[in-house]
Amino acid sequence: MSSTTARRAAHIATPVVISLPRAAAQLALFAFLALAVYYFVGVDQGMTSVFGNNTDIHEFMHDARHFLGFPCH
Repeated sequence: MSSTTARRAAHIATPVVISLPRAAAQLALFAFLALAVYYFVGVDQGMTSVFGNNTDIHEFMHDARHFLGFPCH
């Protein structure tokens, strides 16, 4: 094996190590983003909307709502 190939193989096999606080922060961020997406696609219904009584978000997410199996009408 050439030295370049050996370095690439060693680089691929090297695990990525991150600290526990950074992993917890990333988990919290991704959980928040997932809950936000879940709210906008699955829960926001106009009348119970956090952002007023308009249905703009509901109509914008309408096709995604049906595709993911959320009933809306």
